Amino acid sequence: MNDSLLKLENQLCHRLYMASNGVTRNYRPLLETIGLTYPQYIVMMAMWEHDKLTIAQLLDKTAIDGGAMTLILKKMVAKSLLDIVKDEHDKRKKWVFLTCEGAKLKDDAKAFPERIRCSFKSLTSQDLQQLTQLLDKVLVEL
Repeated sequence: MNDSLLKLENQLCHRLYMASNGVTRNYRPLLETIGLTYPQYIVMMAMWEHDKLTIAQLLDKTAIDGGAMTLILKKMVAKSLLDIVKDEHDKRKKWVFLTCEGAKLKDDAKAFPERIRCSFKSLTSQDLQQLTQLLDKVLVEL
């Protein structure tokens, strides 16, 4: 076996890990201004887009682990950003709703994507579009 295969510098997975951590770190100061963690921000983006989702739909849209989602939702309900209501016809199904307070955060967060985009100074719009397409291809394989 060729030992160079195990070098970190030759690992795509390590580059993806470092990039993910770096982007999350860039978001942290922005998210602190509205009192959210990055996973909570992901949930809020899904909710700002749809206003009302089942927990199953939210899990599907965000790709957040079910156990982690339970803790995230509990904290967000405690912050009065979301409400969770059992379905009238199927008690196993729970609906997640934005509260007025949660909806208000959307205005505060509108500038975040562009501010993060500006942190990628060496990447052109075409580079970012290509990166998005490549990551989508990777995600289809997982």
